[in-house]
Amino acid sequence: MSHIDDYLMGKNINAYEYFGAHFLSYDNKQGVIFRVYAPFAKQIEIIGNFNNWLGSSHRMNKVEWQGVFELFIPNLENYDQYKYHILTNDNTWIDKSDPFAFYSELRPSSASKIFNIEDFFWHDEGYMKNRKLDYNIPMNIYEMHLGSWIRDFDGRIFSYQEFVEHLIDYLKDNNFNYVEFLPLMEHPLDGSWGYQVTGFYSITSRYGNPYQLMHLIDELHLNGIGVIFDFVAVHMVKDEFGLSMFDGSPVYEYDDVKKRNNNWGTANFDFSKGQTKSFVSSSINFFAKYYHLDGLRLDAISNLIYYNGNKGLGLNNEGISFLKFINKEIHKEHPSLYMIAEDSTDFQKVTLPVSNGGLGFDYKWDLGWMNDTLKYYSIDPIYRKHEHSKITFSMYYFFSEKFILPFSHDEVVHGKKSIINKMWGNYEEKFAQLRNLYTYMYTHPGKKLNFMGNEIAHFREWDEDKPLDWFLFDYDLHKKFNVFFKKITSIYKRYKSLYYDEYNFNNFNYIMADNKDQSIFVYERKTKTSSLIVILNMTPNRYDYYEFGVPYSGEYKEILNSDDVIYGGTGIVNKNSILISGGDALDKCNQRLGLKIGPFASIILKYKGRQE
Repeated sequence: MSHIDDYLMGKNINAYEYFGAHFLSYDNKQGVIFRVYAPFAKQIEIIGNFNNWLGSSHRMNKVEWQGVFELFIPNLENYDQYKYHILTNDNTWIDKSDPFAFYSELRPSSASKIFNIEDFFWHDEGYMKNRKLDYNIPMNIYEMHLGSWIRDFDGRIFSYQEFVEHLIDYLKDNNFNYVEFLPLMEHPLDGSWGYQVTGFYSITSRYGNPYQLMHLIDELHLNGIGVIFDFVAVHMVKDEFGLSMFDGSPVYEYDDVKKRNNNWGTANFDFSKGQTKSFVSSSINFFAKYYHLDGLRLDAISNLIYYNGNKGLGLNNEGISFLKFINKEIHKEHPSLYMIAEDSTDFQKVTLPVSNGGLGFDYKWDLGWMNDTLKYYSIDPIYRKHEHSKITFSMYYFFSEKFILPFSHDEVVHGKKSIINKMWGNYEEKFAQLRNLYTYMYTHPGKKLNFMGNEIAHFREWDEDKPLDWFLFDYDLHKKFNVFFKKITSIYKRYKSLYYDEYNFNNFNYIMADNKDQSIFVYERKTKTSSLIVILNMTPNRYDYYEFGVPYSGEYKEILNSDDVIYGGTGIVNKNSILISGGDALDKCNQRLGLKIGPFASIILKYKGRQE
């Protein structure tokens, strides 16, 4: 079977090895071989800085009747710029960047650049060898947009390489063991945050070249930090130089205009076409292979499950087939790489293996938990008893999938307010509830994801044109909140009962789930050998002595209290006391325990005895 047959049948996940621009030796000459698929092109020329953008001397040869064009050009070098000059079926000339280019010009320029992707020297062999797909590890993900995390004093955007100096220690200091980058594929508009892609094999030149990004990932791995890429697999931009209407015809998008267009102003991929399936699958495999990725988060999966994400339009069977195909193939090629779905639907079996009838993802974002939780914390505590189920409901469905709990970039833009500004109340009350919220997040089953700035209680909504407000560390409550954030994340990483076997319903136990009038929740996180008890007070009421049931007799010790003054609280704590259970049964437990609870306090107790 030829390269093109494999490609057109949708079976090729290595198409980048054949298409694009590759250095090689031909007839004893060093140069670059160019190949492109353009089924309805009458003629294609290569234009570039090496021929003054005049392609008459570099006409490509049609080497496959299905529409593959090829040309070898000697004496070209890294960073030479080029485009394809295409004569369409209606005799119009158009200029297109290379769909398989490994590097591109800096926006607003749009030419592709020749780049030798093969020769980077990695140092992370040990990390990659020992890496495995493991659901029983703590996963604390820092989602970030590189261009607006930090900038130089003059506003200059840092390069991939410069982030090595600034990012790694910060991640470790805040107990993040994964970083998830918003899309780094080439895109023309800064305001799209990378979600409107033109370079499906080209990392954005905004921050440097491919080797510089590889260096950053290499250093992250050497420091034990995994790397996840946010990947756009649903749609393409319509910019004239991009993939859309590549040879004057809809090569990779829907022929039907109604199906092609979407609410983002972009064009939907048509996965009923074999070349589309191969193109996108190969892009995913390319980034996983060449950039040593630990995970890929596929954006807007709802649009591949239903047409344009609309359940009323019915199942997108071609999209579902693609998802099953790519998850199965990627797990064959990269058994230790996480595939993560950003899916806003209630479609079932997203994280079930394909062999068991599922879509084959390893994790799914729990957007229902996120929406219910943030809505609850925005409500006046007087009325929270009427919305009590927004906290308890997640545990009715949680064990149906393998979930990640996300407070992502989508929640802190477009007038939605930042996470702290969503909290009800005055300045101090917002901080108290934010500490409570993060105790809830890090003690609820599921892996964790936070967008940059959440860890410092960033008040301003995220703006891709501005760095984070790092001056907030000059303010006492922001500084103390970050101390709290480091504490709760360190507890999350330290205690196995907060992450080990967490998708097993036997390891979560609601002790007090129905106390609507006081809006207090008590639950247990456990393994076979350890137990933690979590108490959440969702109102400003304080309790000098409050009793609740506990499952085991013996001693309990407070290991976290969000009302501690070191975190900005009022100081109503139990940290120097050994709490001993006893007395009559309570809350369906054989034992009871009493302690002090401050306003909006969240408390974690460690059971010190042996479980019975």
